[in-house]
Amino acid sequence: MTHIAVLGSTNMDLVAYVEKAPRRGETVTGREFRTIPGGKGANQAIAAARAGATVSMIGAVGNDGFGTRLRSTLEHSGVTTDHLRTVEGPTGTAHIVVDDEGGNAIVVIPGANGTVDHLVPGDEGLIASADALLLQLEIPLAAVLAGAQTARAHGVRTILTPAPVQPLPPELLSATDLLVPNEHEAATLTGRADPFAAGAALLDTVPRVVITLGEAGSLYLTRDAEPLVVPAPRVTAVDSTGAGDTFVGTLAVALGEERPIREAMAWAAAAAALSVQREGASASMPYRSEIEARYTS
Repeated sequence: MTHIAVLGSTNMDLVAYVEKAPRRGETVTGREFRTIPGGKGANQAIAAARAGATVSMIGAVGNDGFGTRLRSTLEHSGVTTDHLRTVEGPTGTAHIVVDDEGGNAIVVIPGANGTVDHLVPGDEGLIASADALLLQLEIPLAAVLAGAQTARAHGVRTILTPAPVQPLPPELLSATDLLVPNEHEAATLTGRADPFAAGAALLDTVPRVVITLGEAGSLYLTRDAEPLVVPAPRVTAVDSTGAGDTFVGTLAVALGEERPIREAMAWAAAAAALSVQREGASASMPYRSEIEARYTS
């Protein structure tokens, strides 16, 4: 079984569902409010665990009710939380507005995630024992860099989701095996709106790139082959929150199982398609049996 370590954020998602998101200075009436465990790190960990991997989470929660619930949710999904620290203060939160077209806008308050600025004793051993390390940018960049360099030193595949998007230091890029931005992130990192051009530019700094294209699927680029586009299943989206994390977590499992890249991307796209048809981030993530049924149908 593939072993995946995740170094990243854990947030409680505070989600308001509305017909149409408010514009600046506007007040609208929502139809529902929910608190849903999330955070890009926790989301990717849950997605990978449900897709069939052994998963360990490195991060931090606060000593509050949200932290207790997040830890419980991870464990219930099969994620090992021995390296998930509990610190004084509030757990991270994400304030999300979801409209009736499935679109979302998000404000993240780091909380305990802000304390994850370095590796602690035991983290290096855990990363070294993994087949892959998943990284995002909702914790301090210093920890992301330390994790990536530790993985590289031990021959562990590193998969980086550059979100929230920000300039990436050369030291981090040189320790990244696979970069997985969405269209917006790829454009921001390169200044090129066209995904093919953006992907080509990113290959100057990393060996492989997968750019997610929403309902259009995903694009794979590497230095020694032609670009590959894999379409996404056509579905009606209810809530796209967490779809990208579902894709990345599931993709990591497929790559760990040594599936060909086209199959791995199609399998991950099937998982993401299932997730957008349900509300919430972690709550929407499918189990392996569901992914297999969707992929083979």
